[in-house]
Amino acid sequence: MTENSHSRYNIREKQEKNAAYRTLIRAELADELYDKILNIIIVEKRYRDKDFSAKELAVILGTNTRYISAVINSRFNTNFSCLINEYRIKEAQHKLTDKRFQELTIEEIGKQVGFANRQSFYASFYRLVGETPNNYRRKHTMTK
Repeated sequence: MTENSHSRYNIREKQEKNAAYRTLIRAELADELYDKILNIIIVEKRYRDKDFSAKELAVILGTNTRYISAVINSRFNTNFSCLINEYRIKEAQHKLTDKRFQELTIEEIGKQVGFANRQSFYASFYRLVGETPNNYRRKHTMTK
């Protein structure tokens, strides 16, 4: 990625943090929360809700955001926002190349998968895929 791309899409390099509370959570509880987090985010597709937050997830699971963060950091090797955005982008990639969604604009697809605005969709897409949603759609619909 070029320096210009980083600044244009407001991309910051991921920084490693070593939070002490990660080691405070019992393995059994972490396993249980991991399964529940997967179910809520992926099976129930809560990532599509632009307002879905770690705080809301903690309330649903009857725990606190520190435990949610600890499990997501240790089991998914990422943070809550990045996890949610990964699933949003995976669905967006599908919709960008599926003929059933070809009439939708890039912005409409971004909204359907849970992004609040065009800027956050483009920045996340570029960060994870390495190109803009427009380029991705163009490249992958021409080859089909």
